[in-house]
Amino acid sequence: MPTTGVETLRNRVAIVGVGESDIGKVPHMTGLGLNAQAAKRALDEAGLKVSDIDGLLTAYSFTEPYFMLGTVLCEYLGLQPRFNASMVVGGASPAVMLKHAAEAIATGQCNTVLVCAGENRATGQTRDQAVAALAAVGHPYFERPYGASIPGCYAMIARRHMNRFGTTPEQLATVAVTTRAHAGLHPNAHMRKPITLADVQSSKPIADPLRMLDCCIISDAGGAFIVTSAERAKDLRLKPAYLAGIGEFHTHEHILCAPSLSEFGGRESGQAAYRMAGLGPSDVDVAELYDCFTIVPIIELEELGFCSPGEGGPFYEKGAASMGGKLPVNTHGGMLSHAHAGAAGGLFGIVEAVRQLRGGLGPRQVEGAEVALVHNEGSIMSSHCTAILTSQPR
Repeated sequence: MPTTGVETLRNRVAIVGVGESDIGKVPHMTGLGLNAQAAKRALDEAGLKVSDIDGLLTAYSFTEPYFMLGTVLCEYLGLQPRFNASMVVGGASPAVMLKHAAEAIATGQCNTVLVCAGENRATGQTRDQAVAALAAVGHPYFERPYGASIPGCYAMIARRHMNRFGTTPEQLATVAVTTRAHAGLHPNAHMRKPITLADVQSSKPIADPLRMLDCCIISDAGGAFIVTSAERAKDLRLKPAYLAGIGEFHTHEHILCAPSLSEFGGRESGQAAYRMAGLGPSDVDVAELYDCFTIVPIIELEELGFCSPGEGGPFYEKGAASMGGKLPVNTHGGMLSHAHAGAAGGLFGIVEAVRQLRGGLGPRQVEGAEVALVHNEGSIMSSHCTAILTSQPR
């Protein structure tokens, strides 16, 4: 297999520190403060100082009034890096930032990159402000004037999957129940109280067929991870997680331009990541999949090759995504139960993947985890990025 271009990223970099802020409702902290807290915890874990960081990547914020968020965070943290940017690819931003960090290190632009994201969405804005901010996702001329909403767009995707494959509301509810059970094993998860299928199916209707518990939660939260060269990673404090493969793919921005309501770019981003890593779906021990709504990880399981089209719902229904199942999914609780605060939602999947590869997580540890896959998607299934991390270079 040729290893030209970006394929040479395999085993070139590693994640050496991860951190998450306090999560839930944290009214005494700003979005910048949550990012700083997560960054400090990642630095402390890696045994690094602020002065060791010469690159910073962040995403966007709906609660902070800053246009150039990346340089604002550098200012806030006391950084003067050689490499800095703010990425805006929706929920796909964290994995895309990992890819950019790896490319910057591999090409010598910098040595050690701090990647962070998060905001105080639960307490930093009113309900009306949140609705107004999220309305920006719809096309300003052809969607927004007609009342399109993010839940409504994902509901169309869910209904299409149901009509094409026979996916049921019970299978959607199983995603929420499974994910909440995993969150109950995570000491920092926002929502840990167990829920049942009946709880999900009796929760408030949001956009048919999606109900309240089919939708991600809203949190105050920040997350961070630190990327450096694989060579330097050997000398740092904790066991690193090596980047084996990564790929991205973008099909559209607005749902009216989506080429399909049942086939998206996860297949292409996943294939690129598998190709770079020299691995396949059967090699993956644990998956951290974007789950803003219960239909999303079902589709991602199918597009990433873990099951056939139409089999994502039954995959959850038979317990294959649960701890002890064929492929545990979202072992931290995902965005449905662990936390969701802008781009931090997908970033926590990367944090959890690193922790799973290190081991020692007690009841939520996937036994023998050596290969972890993370998938982030942004906007309305528009932008996709898949990363494969390993406990050892392969």
